[in-house]
Amino acid sequence: MNNKTAELLQANYGFIFEKELLQEMGEVGKLMEAKEGEVIINYQQTIKGMPLMLSGAIKISRQDNDGDELALYYLELGDTCTMTMTCCLGEQKSSIKAIAETDVTFLLVPVQKMKEWTKKYDTWMSFVFESYNNRFNELLDTVDNLAFSNMQERLSKYIKDQVMIRKTTVLELSHQDIAYDLHTSRVVISRLLKTLEKEGKIELGRNKIMVIEY
Repeated sequence: MNNKTAELLQANYGFIFEKELLQEMGEVGKLMEAKEGEVIINYQQTIKGMPLMLSGAIKISRQDNDGDELALYYLELGDTCTMTMTCCLGEQKSSIKAIAETDVTFLLVPVQKMKEWTKKYDTWMSFVFESYNNRFNELLDTVDNLAFSNMQERLSKYIKDQVMIRKTTVLELSHQDIAYDLHTSRVVISRLLKTLEKEGKIELGRNKIMVIEY
């Protein structure tokens, strides 16, 4: 295990996992980096490991029968992707797409170790179950937003989430990018953004949104 991997694991997971598990993670895991916008996992791809987030954010999306995509949730520091985990353990191909929302660093854990650690380390099993619970709640929020929230509310929440994920109030996002994530048309998003601008909550630029109030 190199020093960089050891330092990242200790800093981000040292309060969760015991020293022995961190040591194993560093020995068998592969330190990965991806630039903003890079596809990390694509649909129908064979998944060989599970990501443990170390920095940045990854967007997890699902595709419908018409080929349209919907953003399900985001992975950030200390998170892992339970849908990836499910595909790994079930030896299935990916049903989701993972894209780097920002520059990211993560540790890719081999499939066989995931099963082994569940039996060997109670902290790992607790982490897995907690991750399932967190992602399940986020999926429920997504369903609730689709079913019960109007598009204005969904857009406002989306902008707030983006500010938190990117840690900046200047969002380099096109209207089409937002439309893809919210499963709607660019025209609708442009109209709603203009409304938010008139209300003094944002300021629009070329492929940029300056958030004033969130």
